[in-house]
Amino acid sequence: MIPEESARALFFEALEHLEREDYAAAEARLREAHRLVPERVSVLTNLSAALLRQEKIDDAAKYAAQALALDPGNAQGWLNLAGCRSGTGALAEALECCERCVALKPDYAEAWSSQGSILLGLHRYEEALASCDKAIALQPGLADAWTNRGGVLKALQRSDEALASCRQATVVKPRSFEAWFSLAGTYHDLGRYDESLESFEKAIALKPPPFMAGDLVWARMHVCSWEGFEAACERTLAGIDAGKEAATPFSLLAIGSSPAQQRRCAEMNVRKLFRESFTPPLAARQHGRIRLGYFSSDFHDHATAQLMAGLFELHERTRFELFAFSFGRQVMDPMRRRVEAAFEHFVDVSTKSDADVARLAREHELDIAVDLKGLTEQARTRIFAHRAAPLQVSYLGYPGTTGAGCIDYLIADRIVVPPAQRMHYCERIAWLPHSYQVNDSRRPIAPQAPSRAQAGLPEHRFVFCCFNSAFKITPDVFEVWMRLLQKAAGSVLWLLDHNPTATRNLRAEAQRRGIAPGRLVFAPRVAPSAHLARHRLADLFLDTFYCNAHTTAADALWAGLPLLTCPGRAFSSRVGASLLHAVGLPELVASSRQEYESLALALASDAERLGAIRQKLARNILTQPLFDTALFARHIEAAYTAMQERALQGLPPEDFAVPE
Repeated sequence: MIPEESARALFFEALEHLEREDYAAAEARLREAHRLVPERVSVLTNLSAALLRQEKIDDAAKYAAQALALDPGNAQGWLNLAGCRSGTGALAEALECCERCVALKPDYAEAWSSQGSILLGLHRYEEALASCDKAIALQPGLADAWTNRGGVLKALQRSDEALASCRQATVVKPRSFEAWFSLAGTYHDLGRYDESLESFEKAIALKPPPFMAGDLVWARMHVCSWEGFEAACERTLAGIDAGKEAATPFSLLAIGSSPAQQRRCAEMNVRKLFRESFTPPLAARQHGRIRLGYFSSDFHDHATAQLMAGLFELHERTRFELFAFSFGRQVMDPMRRRVEAAFEHFVDVSTKSDADVARLAREHELDIAVDLKGLTEQARTRIFAHRAAPLQVSYLGYPGTTGAGCIDYLIADRIVVPPAQRMHYCERIAWLPHSYQVNDSRRPIAPQAPSRAQAGLPEHRFVFCCFNSAFKITPDVFEVWMRLLQKAAGSVLWLLDHNPTATRNLRAEAQRRGIAPGRLVFAPRVAPSAHLARHRLADLFLDTFYCNAHTTAADALWAGLPLLTCPGRAFSSRVGASLLHAVGLPELVASSRQEYESLALALASDAERLGAIRQKLARNILTQPLFDTALFARHIEAAYTAMQERALQGLPPEDFAVPE
């Protein structure tokens, strides 16, 4: 067979494999066809598409460019190149490619859909929605367009419409992994965790992608569905150890992962997120005051703002000029108004691209950019890849390493990041002298708490309490809690009612362990000040193991409720210990799980001993460092000043400790 005929046969075989989404087989045939006919535009274009579907971005871009050099009017080639540019985070270039594509082929529904996705990434939401609607008008059965439309509507806070679009994607293409995965995420954001898990499992059945092992565990943890939990965690951690993208970084914090595994996972995530290179560091400048910028989506009634509002207000204005860069949902509540009033410059960047936000920060000549999101949901880590400031700092929002070379410092303390473990953190460490966690000494507590009877609690029995999120409750800590209920006659465990499925599953797990389900009491959500007040009805707060109470621990201690914790290996599992040391109660930091259990039982059995601890806590709230916001402000400002002075000397970041 002559080369032309062989190439044609290979080409049509490849098209069949592309139709079946067998991209590796398609790639093999197209590479051979390309060898036979190296300048055939159709072969180059489809080879680029097959590579792009496998996330082989560099090769895909190379062949797309070759196809376009031979035929600049090749619409599919421009769409492929758009996908490559989008995959490396070069969204402005990706948009230009999409615009070239639709100019050449205005009825190309997939191009309009891709343009909608890129515009969403650029935070140009109204334009993104128009592009998705155009795609759907051209091809109502295009699942990707419905999925992208759902993502845009979610960003526009039109939740019901977002859900309807994501559902429609699964209707028009029931075997689309992307459609089911997007639907799962939308349900999750709405707090409908059982429906999220159901959609997630349907996605996995279609196409187990790299992150699924850990993310399936994560989805189940939100509803306390623990069947096969230990084996699933072992598979996830084994995948991380093998260098596989087996989990997203935040989900890994909630299981028994080591600091080394968390760093490995974070670095894999960063390599995937930042296929493009980081913007080189900027030279430090001398200003009259240090220009300090905080970046977050949580400048409203959110745990981050609840902790930090007092710090924002107490920053020394003769030495620091304060900027807030607010992205995500712009919620105008009393906390937002309080936070806005604390800043000299409050900038809504929710509709700006990551590159534009970084450019705006550079125009303001920030000295230090503080990322309050890390690798959590709604994070915009690419802002810092584009360099918002000469010094970039990770603080508070993410209890671990970001794995990102563009982040210069992590603010910690010697309990959450012991010096012996610092090799597991890619950032330089700035150790504060007490707890790393800021707390607001102005947080109001409602003057009246409900009675125990009103809260559904027994009047004269011991009340164990844990108001942590449901995903933090793991089978091993729950086993301890159930043994405590068994040994402490008539005691109850008071938890938050996070979602009906988690509540139902936890009661079933209690019954399986011989504990009457009614001994688990679930508290409804109430206003923050009322929630703080009702802590006084409990006797002892029991911390979780892998991801401790953070804001919830501060809530308990601020309200005068003793907290018992057992620190693990990783940052997220050592926060409780950090807070207890800073409030002068190291005796409530257990050295082992056995001690955690025995100490909890001892306190439940000895009212006098527990009463003495409560009295000590009441005194220490006013005298120890944990709730001294002004003292904390001076310490963190000393950290910022040390970073800036070193940068002005032309020296690279290094570890340092702020003196007490």
